[in-house]
Formats: sequence, C-alpha cells, structure tokens
Amino acid sequence: MNMNRRQFFKVCSAGLSGSSIALMGFSPTRNICPYCSVSCGVLIYSTGDKSKNTPAEIIHIEGDPDNPVNRGTLCPKGAGLRDMVQSANRLKWPEVREAGSNEWKKISWQEAFDRIAKHMKADRDANFMAQNKDGQTVNRWTTTGFLASSAAQNEAGYLTVKTLRALGITGLDTQARI
Repeated sequence: MNMNRRQFFKVCSAGLSGSSIALMGFSPTRNICPYCSVSCGVLIYSTGDKSKNTPAEIIHIEGDPDNPVNRGTLCPKGAGLRDMVQSANRLKWPEVREAGSNEWKKISWQEAFDRIAKHMKADRDANFMAQNKDGQTVNRWTTTGFLASSAAQNEAGYLTVKTLRALGITGLDTQARI
C-alpha cells in the first residue's frame, strides 16, 4: 500500500479518535428498530459508563452498516427513532381505564400482568371449545387473539406461537400484515 507521511498521520489520528471516543463511553449498542417488520439494525450511542449510579442518555441513533437487512439506511420513521424514545408523551408504565370511567390510572407492572392473566383465564374458562359438534377433539379458544411482534428473532417467534397454540388460541397474527 502506497501511503505518504500525511496520509499515515490521518489514518493514525482517525484510529486514535475512534478508540478514544469508545473508551469515553460513546460506544454504540446494536439494536433493532421497533417500527415495522423489516427489522432494520440500528446503532444507539449513549453517554454514561452503564454503572448503577450514572444515568445513561441516548445522544444519537443511526442505521447499522453491518446489518444485512438495511446496510446502514433507515426509513423516515427509523431516522426519527431518537425523538420517539425521548418523547415526553411516551408511556413508560402500564395504565388502565376501569369500566365506566374516563380516567386512565397508572398501575404497577405486576398488577398489569395479574390483570391480564385473570382476564385471559376467565375468557378461556368461559369460551374454550374442547370438542366440535361432531365430537372430535379440537381444543380451540376462538374468543381471544394475539398480535405478535415480527421484529423479534425466530426463536422468540417460535416460542410465542407454540405457547399460544398450546393455549388453544387460533387468532394469531404478526404486525407485518398490518
């Protein structure tokens, strides 16, 4: 490789700058864009050293050039991902609106999981179909559906489908079709 002295110093300074930025805590985290089913890769840059005392703050999000799906490009929604993550209107906890009320109230994650499980069990107990009209075993639960994430990995999708089918749920779809 033919390189003069000036080019050598440019290459060395670029390498030193890049490694210094990474050591200062600005190294990216690889993730997947949550918007659609394409699963574009994103690099998320944040401040902080990821310790318990230092709150991390996202300072930049860009497309991941090493991701084979998008090769560093992002659609307009993906390009505005930082604004969505840092939006003041973003919900960060579960909320519930009781029957007959027009107010939303904040609840804990445990209470949300308990409520979902209670409602699912009540619906399944009331509407589970073990046999059809001909007496054949079908084990269907047709009154509840599930919308799965198509941005999840294959393994998570496989486990989701197996779990839901084991419960008898027949209404199963992914966000890719919406």
